[in-house]
Amino acid sequence: MKIAIIGTGNIGSGLARTFATTAHDVIVSDREGGAAAAARLVEDGLDVRPAAIPAAVSEAEIVILALPYGAIAGLADQADFNRKIVIDVTNPISADFSGLVVSGTSSAAEEIAAALSGARVVKAFNTVFADLYAQGLSFNGVPVQTFVASDDEAARETVIAVAGDAGFDARNAGGLANARYLEPLGFMNIQFGYMLGQGTQIAPFWLAR
Repeated sequence: MKIAIIGTGNIGSGLARTFATTAHDVIVSDREGGAAAAARLVEDGLDVRPAAIPAAVSEAEIVILALPYGAIAGLADQADFNRKIVIDVTNPISADFSGLVVSGTSSAAEEIAAALSGARVVKAFNTVFADLYAQGLSFNGVPVQTFVASDDEAARETVIAVAGDAGFDARNAGGLANARYLEPLGFMNIQFGYMLGQGTQIAPFWLAR
């Protein structure tokens, strides 16, 4: 599949590096067209290519929004997201890290779905620190989990499959409203990592037997 990653910071670059090791076609994009980020990845031997945001979205089957939540406003004016599978990886954390700016009766994912008319929005990867991509998506052979939520069952199953290709243990997390719980989980992971001193080589894991 063609996967466009919008955002070339630590998360976006980490996702690009991870998906570039799969059979999927990876496009990277940002406000400058993604050329500089793509060049760095190509220098490391990875097969990615840049594109401006409108072209990246138009060409892709899956669009990953690897941007801060506050930076997503206005994307609907830049590209046509209709029928695209759009993966929201954001945690809508306040500037002082004191809490979530969207919570309770909504979530960042639901707000993004409302803003991107016709998009098939999926919540995933929001509990994954950028440093995990560099160190590998397993702990002593146990793959990192990601929790995948969407109201579009086919989109959800597609993202679960693509995440599995990248090395995740991807779990069905139900409808998009469950992002209201996944985003606080992402916030708690950040609390453990930064405020409680556990570092960024951690990830939540759902046990079952």
